Amino acid sequence: MARRPPDPAAELPGLAEAMPAETPHYHGHRERLRARFAEAGADALPDYELLELALFRAIPRRDVKPLAKALIRRFGSFAEVLAAEPARLAEVEGVSAGVIGDLKLMEAAGRRLAKGAIAARPLLASWSALIEYLRATMAFSPREEFRVLFLDRRNHLIADEVQGRGTVDHTPVYPREVARRALELSSTAIILAHNHPSGDPTPSGPDIRMTREIVTVLDPLGIVVHDHVILGRDGHASFKGLKLI
Repeated sequence: MARRPPDPAAELPGLAEAMPAETPHYHGHRERLRARFAEAGADALPDYELLELALFRAIPRRDVKPLAKALIRRFGSFAEVLAAEPARLAEVEGVSAGVIGDLKLMEAAGRRLAKGAIAARPLLASWSALIEYLRATMAFSPREEFRVLFLDRRNHLIADEVQGRGTVDHTPVYPREVARRALELSSTAIILAHNHPSGDPTPSGPDIRMTREIVTVLDPLGIVVHDHVILGRDGHASFKGLKLI
């Protein structure tokens, strides 16, 4: 029978303690990834690597690349991972409460930054910032949300409120409730927005009818509907741009 080579650490007491432990392979990877992010920015990283960076704090002692790739496969993109419901995130092996907390914090931070870009400016003069805010807020939500942005006479934002949440393809909206809230806020104009979880932002027949009902109810009150924006993973659609209102 072949003899096993001698183990120096076993033959010399104390040597095992003196020899440094082997550094896990992913430590070097983490430093290289952080360096690339610092030098080239987020746009230089694919979604799974940006997600790795997000996972480093919650999972400090494990290679997180497999988990990052699993999350992207499950949900589709970095943005969709952040927007995923906590219960669905928890279904992925390796996702702890700490991971979910960090991802939801990043989602909230993104929304807050986007909202800050529109808070103090006339929305009609900050259209690209408004679209970025709406995309960050609702484009990747797994369920339909209908929100109303209430504006003052200078088209500054008074309030952004979710009027209803529904299923994957329907949200109940009540035009008179929209009118009541606009009067409460002394709003003179509104922008409507909702998302299509299917990804396609094309307005449906019910979308068009509901929008026209809201316009009909608000018009006698002197409240203008500037636009209705539909958000999807594949972009957005503007009712004004499509000449639907």
